Amino acid sequence: MGAASSTYSSSFSCPSSQKKYDVFLSFRGEDTRRSFTSHLHTALCLRGIETYIEYELPKGDDISQSLIQAIEDSTISVVIFSKSYGSSKWCLNELTKILEFSEIQGQLVIPIFYEVDPSHVPNQKGTYQDAFAKQERDLQRKPEKVQKWKHVLFETASLAGWDSQSCRSVFIHSLKLRFHLFL
Repeated sequence: MGAASSTYSSSFSCPSSQKKYDVFLSFRGEDTRRSFTSHLHTALCLRGIETYIEYELPKGDDISQSLIQAIEDSTISVVIFSKSYGSSKWCLNELTKILEFSEIQGQLVIPIFYEVDPSHVPNQKGTYQDAFAKQERDLQRKPEKVQKWKHVLFETASLAGWDSQSCRSVFIHSLKLRFHLFL
């Protein structure tokens, strides 16, 4: 198992394995990029788990084809729900793609609730309620899109996952175990 190595493109990944990526990390950058997510990424890489993380995203609401390809090329998607994940159209579109590939290819999806009450995400309470009130105002002409996002949040947040407040030390070991069982 080697240490993490970086590429100088917009993405960062660990050394190669049989699959292109073992894990795809979905997160709201402003909430967790320089804290939880970067530490999780490093820990996974140091354990030989090929991990995709996006560091430089193009501006706009639609996710790029290269990001869609990275999701499709991953065995597991780890979705890090943080306080403002639901306010990001980008994150919600990414989550929609993750669930699509989960249904089509059987990709494992693991939610992590980072400094957010796990019940707030599927039920759109707290910051998620505020975020969706704004999404509904912004997308008045596309209510079906907001309903789709609510559905994918509910579906993903209802999966077995981790609350970062209660199980930090167990997560990496459990993810590695799940990954080996999934193969």
